[in-house]
Amino acid sequence: MAGHDDAVEHAAVGHAAVGCPAAAEAGPPEPTARLFVGVWPPPDVVAVLASLERPSLDALRWTRPDQWHVTLAFLGNVVLSGVTEVGSALVKAAGHGVPAPEARLGPMTERLGRRVLCLPVHGLDEMADRVRRALGGVLPDAGLDAPFRGHLTLARARGRRAVPPSLSGVPLAARWQVGELSLVRTELDSSGARYTTLVTATVGS
Repeated sequence: MAGHDDAVEHAAVGHAAVGCPAAAEAGPPEPTARLFVGVWPPPDVVAVLASLERPSLDALRWTRPDQWHVTLAFLGNVVLSGVTEVGSALVKAAGHGVPAPEARLGPMTERLGRRVLCLPVHGLDEMADRVRRALGGVLPDAGLDAPFRGHLTLARARGRRAVPPSLSGVPLAARWQVGELSLVRTELDSSGARYTTLVTATVGS
């Protein structure tokens, strides 16, 4: 699954490249991947989200169903040689004895700043904190101490425009038990963001 154009939610975060020792600085830079840890809603919740009316507005770009997710931690650009280590840390963070949290969407749409329309997501704060603490040991400069605000993005304003206030306050709610966490790569193109899941960690396994 996949979407951020990530300019708002996934602000670029610079950090030391995982697995890239200082002695290698004179060589060519290692290829990197823009990563985040997220949660994908299940099909029944996607169906609820798809029921939301989406008026066609020049000022707005709606996200697609394959782009709907909740970000637990944005990791920034990570060298490809470090992805395995990051994935292993995520699997351990989600592992044996960890209770599966219930994600609760809603109860209504709201604006996040001026440019993002979203649904708030409750119930994932402890899991987000657990993930951030675990991955902070691997990516100490990734800014994982930033506040967590659970949400699922529905639309973004184009250019310097704002999300119309009338789109805020529309009732919409759903909930699900989170059984998996995903390490996801973001790639941007003219249609927005494309996401590729690189590692799936089963909660409580």
